[in-house]
Amino acid sequence: MPAASSIPSRSERTYEIHEVAELTGLAAARLRVWERRYEVVRPRRRPNGYRAYTADQLALLRAFARLIDAGERIGDLAARPREEVLAQADARSADGSPQAALLDAVRRLDRERLECLVAEQLALRGLGTFATEVVLPLAQSVGDLWALGQIPIAAEHLASEVVLHALKGELRLRRGSGPMVIAACLPGERHEWGFLASLAVIQESGWRIHYLGADLPVHEMVRAAWTLQPRAIALSASDPVVVQANRPALASLPSRLPPRTLAMIGGAGAEPYARVLRGHGFRIGLAGFARRPPSSTPSRP
Repeated sequence: MPAASSIPSRSERTYEIHEVAELTGLAAARLRVWERRYEVVRPRRRPNGYRAYTADQLALLRAFARLIDAGERIGDLAARPREEVLAQADARSADGSPQAALLDAVRRLDRERLECLVAEQLALRGLGTFATEVVLPLAQSVGDLWALGQIPIAAEHLASEVVLHALKGELRLRRGSGPMVIAACLPGERHEWGFLASLAVIQESGWRIHYLGADLPVHEMVRAAWTLQPRAIALSASDPVVVQANRPALASLPSRLPPRTLAMIGGAGAEPYARVLRGHGFRIGLAGFARRPPSSTPSRP
């Protein structure tokens, strides 16, 4: 389970090597070797010595990973100009697949076509599969293209508008009658793609999602919990900076909820603080929703 002016935008955010490894599928050891031997990217070093990769470096490494999977050799790729590598990876993706068609509509700022393609994929796959097989890969591709300067901000905004509208609409229409989860992004968090995709999966497993939106103050989530009496609340942050900024409020949140209401939190931003958040009483990520929702309401563990 995935901003105030003080919170970095996507283009300003940096990623540690373990995050890059997870997001690219490249082992951290391989990334270090590539950096030392081929200088494919040069992450800056933080004061603590940790590597800090930018969003455009992450996107370039994803392009390398796709081409390596297709049989290319890193030594050959590293010797080529950056733009040539990116163009080759992009051409390999333009294979007539639904993903390629969606990206073409995004690039052309063709809202009508994008809406039709999204509706078609949603009807064909169902909400949960649409979220995991279409929304998340599209979010990654659009984010990479934006970070690399290959699409304008207008294209990224268009993609977000169309996809988020589709996800929110389906979450409302398919609520069902299972135990309620009220969900929101933490204050300072406005990236909803990943969180809404996770909520779609959760709802498909039997929970009933009541989404309150992005950038919600923590005390408002507590107030909503007392009003709606849900079985669980779910929060999300894609950036650790957002979680750090909200740690004082998060520390007391589980104890302020109604009895028997579970506190869940997810997203890449929560992962570095997982141990601390568990200590406060949170369950972390989709694992908390992995089992079928309870028909009764046992006490909070």
